[in-house]
Amino acid sequence: MNRTTKGWLLLAAAILAEVTASLSLKGALEYSALYVVVAAGYLGAFGLLAAVLRAGMALGVAYGVWGASGVALTAIGSLAIFKEPLTFLMGVGIVIIVTGVLCIELGAQAGHKKTESL
Repeated sequence: MNRTTKGWLLLAAAILAEVTASLSLKGALEYSALYVVVAAGYLGAFGLLAAVLRAGMALGVAYGVWGASGVALTAIGSLAIFKEPLTFLMGVGIVIIVTGVLCIELGAQAGHKKTESL
């Protein structure tokens, strides 16, 4: 497995760990045992994010994708699990987040190609 693929897989795991921790935080208000999941999720997310950076992914890309994806997936997860509202405006925001993440990734790829050609 090449470093790029490894980085993206680690980033996906970091995002899932962070979203799990965030959603568990809400659940822990009623079921205090979930605080263990919260702590493990956040520690795991930061550890995995460090591994992503060790794999060679640029900090701006890794953190941007991690943060933005976490926000969008947490909003969707809170709708599915806690029946919290997801308004039209929130949906527009999620689309903007996804678009922003795509722009970051495409910009990083273009910058990497430009560096390689020098």
